[in-house]
Amino acid sequence: MARRIALLGIAIVGGAWMAWQVAAGGHGAIAPSASVEGVVVNVAGEIVGGAVVRQQTTDNATIGAADGTFTLGGLPEGVTVTVTAWDEGYYPAGVQVVPPRSGITITLRPHPVGDNPDHEWYTSMPDPEAPIGCGHCMVAFPQWVTNAHGTAGANPRFFSLYNGTDLTGTRHLGGGYKDDFPGTAGNCATCHAPGAATDDRAFTTDMNELTGVEREGVFCDFCHKVSDVYLDPATGLPYDNAPGVTSMRLNRPPSDTHMFYGPFDDVTRRVSYLALEKKSQFCAPCHQFSFWGTPIYESFREWLESPYPARGIECQTCHMAPTGVDYFVYPENGGLIRDPASIASHLQPGAADQELLQNTVTMTVHARQAGDRVRVTTIITNTEAGHHVPTDFPGRHMILTLAAIDDEGNPLAQLSGPTVPDWGGPQAGLPGRAFAKVLRDVESGDAPVMTYWKQAIIISDNRIPALESDASTVTFVSPGAGERITVTARLRFRRAFQEAMDARGWDTPDVLMEERTVSLVLQPRWDLFLPVVLR
Repeated sequence: MARRIALLGIAIVGGAWMAWQVAAGGHGAIAPSASVEGVVVNVAGEIVGGAVVRQQTTDNATIGAADGTFTLGGLPEGVTVTVTAWDEGYYPAGVQVVPPRSGITITLRPHPVGDNPDHEWYTSMPDPEAPIGCGHCMVAFPQWVTNAHGTAGANPRFFSLYNGTDLTGTRHLGGGYKDDFPGTAGNCATCHAPGAATDDRAFTTDMNELTGVEREGVFCDFCHKVSDVYLDPATGLPYDNAPGVTSMRLNRPPSDTHMFYGPFDDVTRRVSYLALEKKSQFCAPCHQFSFWGTPIYESFREWLESPYPARGIECQTCHMAPTGVDYFVYPENGGLIRDPASIASHLQPGAADQELLQNTVTMTVHARQAGDRVRVTTIITNTEAGHHVPTDFPGRHMILTLAAIDDEGNPLAQLSGPTVPDWGGPQAGLPGRAFAKVLRDVESGDAPVMTYWKQAIIISDNRIPALESDASTVTFVSPGAGERITVTARLRFRRAFQEAMDARGWDTPDVLMEERTVSLVLQPRWDLFLPVVLR
């Protein structure tokens, strides 16, 4: 019952829902005052108690009684509406009625349960020979096709690491997974090509041998066949030995049946409702995993341990935020008009999205005179990410640099405080610091490394958790009284360590996340003029 009540959201008893409906023909607003009464049954004529009954596309909903009866109020009198019902294990169904009305029956058809390993995945592409392909009808297709999920089976940076090649894949450099573990496939496909790694192929699917739909990475038909995820009840995390698809329960239907899960309980064709699609747990299997006992991908745990779950903020809140579109399927293909706030996008921005990165943290810079020196304190706060910044792939890092100059543009010498480490590329040695999870290869002792498929240990981790801050202070030599000094702080995001990117031909530029400039006019040091006896 609690699960069904949660489905109502702000569905209002007594008509306190989003309170008006435009009449057919555009004759203005109709006050929601009428009701519909009826019963929910299944195709065998059996009572379905506790079903969610809804005015389609709205928040106006109620929970049916144990005997299957329901009364749905807050409806526009004399205007045709569609009333839908759904319960777990069934496809939603609906009837068109003109309120007020009583004695209606909504009949639910059970959807298939269990998994059919012989299911042939549907392409997401708008292929004329595959009319059910999502690209024909879905607003989500152009959003998904170029994002990190849509390209997971073809990402050149991934294959550069997997095969030990440059970015083009034509020059072998060594140091890839296939170099370190020749003759094996690894578990990469469980997340990067889950449609290929199902059943008994989780650890035998070679990413170089993907065919057909498998190359579409994390594609539509796969995600919308996931019916549940397996998490350790003691920790709330995926089990250590179950990466990606091995932590998911699939419901692939018989070959003569269409079955998808979706985020709405009032879609009356081919789709059943799955609340899990709106929860961070849906993302957990591919965003929480350790290698050789060392936690590598941790964004789910970082979210789970942050204040965000208690605030009701899920992964989807940021990574599938609505864009203002008010339909999910194009209207000419039967799509229904909905509240734009209910339509999740499939842009799924991440580490490659400049706008997302530039709205992740805030930075403040304070400069003050302290005797014969200038102290600059920089505070970086993770204000928007529900996980550490940066997160997941251990090559990602942020670099903070500080530059202090006098009126003539001469740099002030640094006296104390942190500097960018030697792996910081062009910024190495500059005043500032870097934020990263740094791995050391157990066998070679090299650090930092991105080859997490080998045994590695974490030697440092100063990434910034959700809603927490990092403060650092750098001291510069003061140029003297009356001088104006200008301090510029820049925070850059880099996708991988510079040396590794240069070696592999990765040309991904840094993203300037934040930049602040402050000025300070130095005051005379009056203590220099005091008599010795007073000092």
